[in-house]
Amino acid sequence: MHSTLTAAQEAYRAGNPEAALALLTQIANQPEALSLAGLCHLRRNNPAKALEILTNAHTQAPTDPHIRLHLGIALQTLARHAEAIPHFRAAQPLLPDDPAPLLNLASSALVLGDIQEALRAARRARLRAPHLAQSHYVLGQALLAAGRPREATTAFASATKLAPSFTEAWVNLAIARYRDGAIEPAKRHLRTALAIDPAHRAATASLAAFLRLTGGEEEAEAMLRALLAKDPDADTVRLNLAATLLQENRDTEAATLLDRPDPADPNLRQHWLLQRALAAIHAKRPNDASALLDRIGPAGPAIAPLLAWRRLLLAEAASDRAEATAQARSMAQALRGNETMTPEHRIIAHYDLARFWSRRGALADAVAHWTEGHRLLARFQPFSRDRFRQFADATIAHAGITPLATNRDETPVFIVGMPRSGTTLVEQILAAHADVFGAGERPDLEEAFAALAGAVEGPDAPARIAALNAEALDAAAPRYLARLHALAPDARRIVDKMPGNYRYLALAARMLPAARFIWCDRDPRDTALSIFSLRFHGYHPYAHDLADLGWTIAEERRLRRHWQPVLGDRLLVLRLDNWIADFPATLARVTSFLGLPYDPACERFHTLRRRVLTASRNQVREQINARGIGRWRRYAPHLAPLIDALEHGGALDGERGTGS
Repeated sequence: MHSTLTAAQEAYRAGNPEAALALLTQIANQPEALSLAGLCHLRRNNPAKALEILTNAHTQAPTDPHIRLHLGIALQTLARHAEAIPHFRAAQPLLPDDPAPLLNLASSALVLGDIQEALRAARRARLRAPHLAQSHYVLGQALLAAGRPREATTAFASATKLAPSFTEAWVNLAIARYRDGAIEPAKRHLRTALAIDPAHRAATASLAAFLRLTGGEEEAEAMLRALLAKDPDADTVRLNLAATLLQENRDTEAATLLDRPDPADPNLRQHWLLQRALAAIHAKRPNDASALLDRIGPAGPAIAPLLAWRRLLLAEAASDRAEATAQARSMAQALRGNETMTPEHRIIAHYDLARFWSRRGALADAVAHWTEGHRLLARFQPFSRDRFRQFADATIAHAGITPLATNRDETPVFIVGMPRSGTTLVEQILAAHADVFGAGERPDLEEAFAALAGAVEGPDAPARIAALNAEALDAAAPRYLARLHALAPDARRIVDKMPGNYRYLALAARMLPAARFIWCDRDPRDTALSIFSLRFHGYHPYAHDLADLGWTIAEERRLRRHWQPVLGDRLLVLRLDNWIADFPATLARVTSFLGLPYDPACERFHTLRRRVLTASRNQVREQINARGIGRWRRYAPHLAPLIDALEHGGALDGERGTGS
C-alpha cells in the first residue's frame, strides 16, 4: 500500500491526477487514499465527487487534519463556506507549520463578510509562511476588504516580489493603488498583469474602467469588446462594458449586453442587477426595474447607496416626491464613512445626489455633495498652483514662434479653452460641414509636446520647445500629421478639440505653421460652475477646489491674452453667447476664418449623429439655447471662494454683470 500511495502522490504532484486515480483504485478504501482521490477530483474540477469521497474519508478518520483540510477545500469550492470554516479551524492547530488551513479560513471568512476573522487568519498564515506569496496575497485581500488600501498595497507588492508572474497579485495591487488614490500606477500594474495573461478578465475589466476614468473611453471600449468577442462568458468584462454604455446613454446596447442569466458570483450578481435596473429605468420600464431591484436581496454597505439611487429614480418617475426625498436621505446616510464602496461609486453617488438636490432647488445640499465628490477625486489628482504658474510664466517668457516647420498643411484646426466653454458645440457645428471631420479630444499634441519637451508641464518645458530648430520641428510634424490624416484622408479640415491644448500652443504654432486655433470663451462663473457640477473623466486636478478652479481660469485667460497678439489672425476667440445672440453671423465668421464655404448642414448640427464622448453629449443634440447663461447667479452665495479667485486674477474684467 505504501509504495502505491507514494506513486500516486508523485503522479498528483506531477500534474497527472488521472494517473494518480488509476493507482488509487488499488487501495481505494484507505483514508489516505481517499483523501488524495478527493484532491484529484478537485483538480479535475469535479468538486461534488471530491466532496463525496472526502466525506467518506472523514467518517473513517475524523481526526486526520489533512482530510479535514481537503474536505474544507471541497466545501469551499462548492461555495459552502460556512460549512468549510469549521474544518479549517479544526485542521490548523494540528498542522502548526502549514499555512493552508489559515489561508483557506481567511478566504472563506472574506466571502462571508467576516473581515476581522479573515484578518486574524491571514496574519497568522503570513507568520507561518512569510516566504509564500499566497500568504501576503490573502492578507492583502483582507486589508482591502477592511478599507485599508495602503497596507493592502504593501502586502500585494510583497506577493509580486516573491512571485513576479502572480497575475492576481498584480490585479489586486492595482485595485489597492487605485483605492489609495494612485490611478496611474494602478494602470501600469494592470498592464503588467495583462502582459502575463492577455486574456485575464478582471485585469481587462479593471484597466478599461481606469482608462474610462482618465479619458481613454475609446481604448477602454475597444479592449472590452475584443475580450468579450473571444470570451462571451466574461461577466465582469460584460458588466464594465455595460457601465460604459450607460454612461453614454446607450441604454439599449447596455440592456442587450446584460440580457442573459445572472452571474453565479453573488457580489457580481448584485451589480449586474443594479445595472440592468438602471437600463430599464432609462428605458422608462419602471415595473421591470423594480422587479430587478427586488431580486438583489440584502444590500451591504458597498451597494446600499447604489440601490437607494435607483429607488430614488423610480420614485421620481412615479412623481412620488416624498419617497424620492426619503431615498436621497437614506443614500446620503449610507455614504457617510463608507469605505467599502469603490472610490468611483462613492464619487458618482455624491454627484448623483448633488444633481437631485439641484433639481429640487436645495442648492446648499447640491454644493455640499459636489464638494464631497471633488474631495474624493482630489486624492487621485493633486494640484499645484506653483507648478502651473511656473509653466505659464515660462510659456509667456518664451513668446516667440520662430523658427517654423516648413510644412504648410492647413488641415489641423485646434479648438482650445476651458472645458464647458463651448468647445464641443463648436466642434459639433463644424463637424456638420461637408469639408470638416470632428476628431474629438485627441492626445496627439500633448504626447508630441511631452516627447519634445521631456515633460507635459513644468518650468523647463517651454524653454525646451523654444529651443527646437527647424529640423526638429520638421521631424515631429509628419508624425502628428500622419495620425491626423489617417482619421479622415479626404477632409479639408480636421478638428482636434482637446480643450487643454491651450497649454501647448507654443509647439502647435511652430510645428504646424498653417494650423488655425479657435479659443472658446464663456462667462468664467458659468464655466466654473459647470465644471464643478460635472464628473469629468480625464485629468482635471484644478477642478476639485473652488478657489483653485477660479485661479486656473484666470491663468487660462492670462495665457490667452499672451497668445492673441502673438498668433494674430491664426487665432479666433469665440464667446459661447455669440452663438445665441446671432448664430448665422457667428457661423459665417468661423467658416471665413477657416477658409470654408457656407454649408447649411452646420445650422442643423443638432441632428448630426456622431459619437460625442464629452460631458456635452446631450447639449449638442439640441438647438442653440440660453439655458446655461447666467446659471451661476442662483449659486452665487455658495461660490465665494471661486468668485474671489476670479476677481483677484482679473478674470471678471469686462464681464457684464460682474457685481450682480
